[in-house]
Amino acid sequence: MSASAPRPAATAPAASLTAALLPLIGAQLCFHGSMAGVRMAAPLLALQDGQSAWAVGVLLALFAAAPIALALRAGRMVDRHGYHRPVRVAVALTVAGGALAALAVLLPLPWRYAALCLAAVLSGGGANFGMIAIQRTVGRLARDTNDLKRVFSWLGLAPALSNVVGPVLAGVLIDGAGYGAAFTVLALLPLVGLAAARRVPAAAAAPSPAQNRGRGAAWDLLRATPMRRLLLVNWLLSSSWDVHSFAVPVLGHERGLSASAIGLILGAFALAVAGVRLLIPLVAERLREGAVLSGAMLLTALTFAVYPFAHSAWPMAACAVVLGLALGAVQPMIMSTLYQITPDARHGEAIALRSMAINLSSALMPLGFGILGASLGAATLFWLMGAAVGAGSWSARKMGVGAQ
Repeated sequence: MSASAPRPAATAPAASLTAALLPLIGAQLCFHGSMAGVRMAAPLLALQDGQSAWAVGVLLALFAAAPIALALRAGRMVDRHGYHRPVRVAVALTVAGGALAALAVLLPLPWRYAALCLAAVLSGGGANFGMIAIQRTVGRLARDTNDLKRVFSWLGLAPALSNVVGPVLAGVLIDGAGYGAAFTVLALLPLVGLAAARRVPAAAAAPSPAQNRGRGAAWDLLRATPMRRLLLVNWLLSSSWDVHSFAVPVLGHERGLSASAIGLILGAFALAVAGVRLLIPLVAERLREGAVLSGAMLLTALTFAVYPFAHSAWPMAACAVVLGLALGAVQPMIMSTLYQITPDARHGEAIALRSMAINLSSALMPLGFGILGASLGAATLFWLMGAAVGAGSWSARKMGVGAQ
């Protein structure tokens, strides 16, 4: 598979790069923020209704189930129609998810959980639909490989911010006005993203034979060695992120830390992620994707090796900062590489494959983490994941445009 260089003026001239990028970041913040708020509030309502921990786990898994099912459809639609039509689908799904969650508050208890489950499917699917459209469009704004790293680094701030904005907004509204008001506001948030979409230039990719080879055509992207390496590296690093989110509360509890101390550790990680994504655009010319990814994997492995020896909040927070710097640098490099190793007309499908892998991992890996954590302890979980990431760093070193 030949590399695909960024195409100048695919959607906007150089002078309007920032003007086109800002509404895309805003739209991502709205879609993901709505989903993140619903994802936080729906389990709380289910627990308040007396649902079991197993039922809450199923509810959370459904937020990742719809993206797995819809990703390829979204990728093909984006490749065929450009940005605006998929974004309207994303808005419809996320608004419907929030509205159904708000309606669930009024339903009798036997029906409420079922409504929340359907709301999770709609909200998760809509946010993912919008993400694929936004990521594909952002990549087409880039004029060269350095621009790819810059624009995806800026865009990477949106999920980090939305994971704060959505849950905080939901929590404040739940405490102040109840679940119904919280879900209603979260349902309206994607409409702001729809308004922002009007500032994005309309430029659809021309239909190509790649879109007409049948439903399974996307899988032939996996025949290329660089794509397989990219997805392996992406899965290892995404799993590292999930391990940290899962294991830090467990390890903190084992160490006798308070909830606020554990929150501080996770907050330090989030700040480090945001910080490195602010730094990357300033030094993009000096960064090579393969070198950054292999370095991030080795640093992640080293941090996981040290983490279990931190017995108080501040050493754990220091480990979280180092890990945040490593994992925060990954997404812009992954997306930049993906754009360069896939055909121009199939960027949406490639993004969809990556999305499916991430969501499948997020849905299944916590189950494995729970089993291993319960039987072996959080420290062993860190060490096992660190060993896997360190061993996988060779794939990142060999990964590059034109590599076979």
